[in-house]
Amino acid sequence: MTSPCPLPAARLADGNDRGVDDALFARIATDLVDKGFSIRPGALPTALAAELHDYACSLSPRAFRRAGVGRGNDHTLNTVVRSDDICWISGEDAPCAAWLRWCGELQRFLNRQLFLGLFSLESHFAHYAPGDFYRRHYDAFRGDASRVLSIVLYLNRAWTSHDGGELVLYGDQGDRTGTRVLPLLGTLVVFMSEDFPHEVLPARRDRYSIAGWFRRNTSLTSRVDPPR
Repeated sequence: MTSPCPLPAARLADGNDRGVDDALFARIATDLVDKGFSIRPGALPTALAAELHDYACSLSPRAFRRAGVGRGNDHTLNTVVRSDDICWISGEDAPCAAWLRWCGELQRFLNRQLFLGLFSLESHFAHYAPGDFYRRHYDAFRGDASRVLSIVLYLNRAWTSHDGGELVLYGDQGDRTGTRVLPLLGTLVVFMSEDFPHEVLPARRDRYSIAGWFRRNTSLTSRVDPPR
């Protein structure tokens, strides 16, 4: 879904300014091997993080829709489980295209280093109004070959623990403490989709993020695997 609002004036340049950092990507890869997840504050280039923040805040409420649970025919709205709104990223506008290019570079690096077979990315903006949440869940169930790697980017300036809205990443089903992540601008979280239950605690002010999933190609002759 494309924003009807004007784009921010600043644009992230292509080419040498694309923000690719192989050292960062290597640290993410090492984290995934050692722990299965990576939490990297300030991971995204500052200019791109700022553009994505401004773009998300400029989106009309009409660009968002209430997020659901499940996929395809199993997709339902369940406000007991989650109450955020989402806007899918198509890459038609400059900040979104720059984000997808950056993710493409990360995808290629991880495929070379870890042989994950990542084929495509689905990604959306998420808006949590005050009081919104997402209860504990998995992004993929055991044996589901589609979603392999989850990626979350936070887009909130001057966020503190008083503002709530932390991601809590649990080590396994029995973990009741977890690791809390403050949704501060530029912080990136990457984790194996089927290994880590997680939740978003209620926010006390408007909270923006990008959520995405790197997928394997599970298309069959009679069925093309949709991007979302």
